Amino acid sequence: MDLLQFISVPSYLWSIYAFSIGVIIGSFLNVYIYRFHTGKSLSGSSHCMSCGKDLRWFELIPLISWLALRGRCNKCGSLITSRYFLVELVTGLLFLLTLTITTDIISIVLWWYIFSVLVAITVYDLYHFIIPDRLTIYISIATILLFSYQNLYLTNSFDNVLPTLAAAVLGSLFFYVLWFVSKGKWLGFGDVKLALPLGVLVGPAFVFSFVALSFWVGAAISLAIVGFNKVKMGKDHLQIDQIAITMKSAVPFAPFLVASSLIIIFTNFNALALFSFA
Repeated sequence: MDLLQFISVPSYLWSIYAFSIGVIIGSFLNVYIYRFHTGKSLSGSSHCMSCGKDLRWFELIPLISWLALRGRCNKCGSLITSRYFLVELVTGLLFLLTLTITTDIISIVLWWYIFSVLVAITVYDLYHFIIPDRLTIYISIATILLFSYQNLYLTNSFDNVLPTLAAAVLGSLFFYVLWFVSKGKWLGFGDVKLALPLGVLVGPAFVFSFVALSFWVGAAISLAIVGFNKVKMGKDHLQIDQIAITMKSAVPFAPFLVASSLIIIFTNFNALALFSFA
């Protein structure tokens, strides 16, 4: 069902709606990521991590509250990590960009769910260097539903099923070989499992690009870390809250996989075209 035809409103209103829903979901994701595997209920009130002050409603407005408070607690003045703002902003942008790849309502909802899980995986891996199996299962189920809906219901065609599954398995197998050869030093087994649904999402024509781009993104970010810190700090490390990441540190690979898949999903970037002289 085409979203733009379902309710006749200007497209820019749908854009505002999509972005607004995204930042609200991003705000929820911040709570979910913080309380995941801690035993804390998602229904508990939000509070300052330093002084424990319960936050009032006007301190919980996505994006706006963090900017208005200038990233500090209104009571004790402690810094509020920019992660909260960035997660809300990125989720909002992903929800907005979804409208550029589909206008089908069911597809939009499934993509929004997938992007939300990808944001959670990325942030969790950055902080804990692990991809929870539960999140991998969530995105795998959503990917199966989206793939089945788009290929078996909307197009009523089975032609793309086997090529997509085969390409995704091959992409995941490549990362498995790296994991096996390095005995887990180059990347974790969670990355191997995550590569499978991401391979399905990018499609058989872009699995090679997905694999290659993940390493290119990783290399670019690593070089940017070194260059930025040499200029600004005279040191070869990146500070994330209380964690210093250096070029000798173990670096979570899931963010590179996610970034690579998102670039391809939204731009259809084809790495093979770079080597074509035709």
